Amino acid sequence: MSDVETVPYAETRTTRLDPRWLAVVGLLGLLIWTYLPILRVLVREWQKNPNYSVGQLVPFAALYMLWTDRHRLARLTVRPSWVAGLVLIAVAQGVRFYGLMYLYESLERYSLILTVAGLVLLVAGRVVLQHVIWVILFLFLMIPLPERVHNAISGPLQTVATSGAVMTLEVMGVTVEQRGHQLELNGRTSVAVAEACSGLRMLTAFIMVSAVFAYIVNRPVWQKLVLLASSVPIAIVCNLVRLVVTSVLFMWTTTEVASKFSHDFAGLTMMPLAVLMLMGELWLLSRLVIEEQREPAKISV
Repeated sequence: MSDVETVPYAETRTTRLDPRWLAVVGLLGLLIWTYLPILRVLVREWQKNPNYSVGQLVPFAALYMLWTDRHRLARLTVRPSWVAGLVLIAVAQGVRFYGLMYLYESLERYSLILTVAGLVLLVAGRVVLQHVIWVILFLFLMIPLPERVHNAISGPLQTVATSGAVMTLEVMGVTVEQRGHQLELNGRTSVAVAEACSGLRMLTAFIMVSAVFAYIVNRPVWQKLVLLASSVPIAIVCNLVRLVVTSVLFMWTTTEVASKFSHDFAGLTMMPLAVLMLMGELWLLSRLVIEEQREPAKISV
């Protein structure tokens, strides 16, 4: 009698890989390949346009947000939504095709974010998509604004920055004569508030920082929304501080020193200032909410 133990055929069957997952891998590779030209253009724009240079940090910030939420995400049930995911990906490609046909470059870029949402829905399902939807929406911050929207925002920001600098300098005792966005300080020093000084660069950076703060802090939803909305006035205030200090340096130091502060040192100091303002805002919000005190239990004798 042989010592070799036989195993029934039913027990020797191996688990086969669902062919749908092979199709998903192929679809993912195809989408990455077709979006590579758009990603290359985005990288070049991040590098040459300082107003949107913060866009290159957005994907890393999104990964950090997911990492901070990893324990809650690990408890979710993964249930792929094949049909809904493919429909959303198809809609994203329709948006992309429309942008390509009618030369709306921004639509091609926005379709990338819709495609990411479709892939999450396809692979992980509705429950996971609902929990990461804010992170996916956060990815829109890496896309530069359309030109019309950019001009509609940068122009008023430039005007606000100029008017704010004039008022602050006059309060400080400086004689200011304004000609459009050109300032004449004490009748001898000219300072131009160019479009680059509008504060749009700070605005995009501070919105990203505020969004990360709002996501990771354990606060009510309304406080998160207040924190996110406050990024606009914080950016305006920080840019005003930069303009005033730069103007004073133009009056009392050399042009080289003032220009170096405006482009180098100010960029490093304004972000910590904005973070401190956000932390102060969180402290203030925590003091505005007074928890209801419970009355001590009465003991009957």
